Amino acid sequence: MNYFQDFYVDQRITFGHYTVTQAEITEFAERYDPQAFHVDQDHPLTMELGGIMASGWHSTAIFMRLAVDAYLGDAAVLTSPGVDALRWLTPVRAGDVISGVATVEHARLSASKPDRGILTTGVVLWNQQDIEVLKMTTHVFIRVRPNH
Repeated sequence: MNYFQDFYVDQRITFGHYTVTQAEITEFAERYDPQAFHVDQDHPLTMELGGIMASGWHSTAIFMRLAVDAYLGDAAVLTSPGVDALRWLTPVRAGDVISGVATVEHARLSASKPDRGILTTGVVLWNQQDIEVLKMTTHVFIRVRPNH
């Protein structure tokens, strides 16, 4: 288990790889973001935009999967108060292989709750061509190591 003390400013946490499929793009979009350019390959707007693309929210969910696999799943995470400056920079399409990195930008102990700290990370995801597809800043509350 990784605790607050195991993270440090400028630490780079490299993500694995995630291959996006057409089926999941459509399934996610039909359920959560059913705009034509996410679900209808024959729609004129979809064709104008170069074909079906994943919802930005889907791209953000892919980030979450990669982050849990890379570090959050083994960390004493309590919760997150949210993200800042979320940007979808380039469309994610079927066949794209997404990877990325989270860099710890700030790490501070909570002033009101001494059992936790707050990590702020800058996140960048890119595709197999090293083109950035997503950028954001995340915040997470994480337990400090218990005193035994």
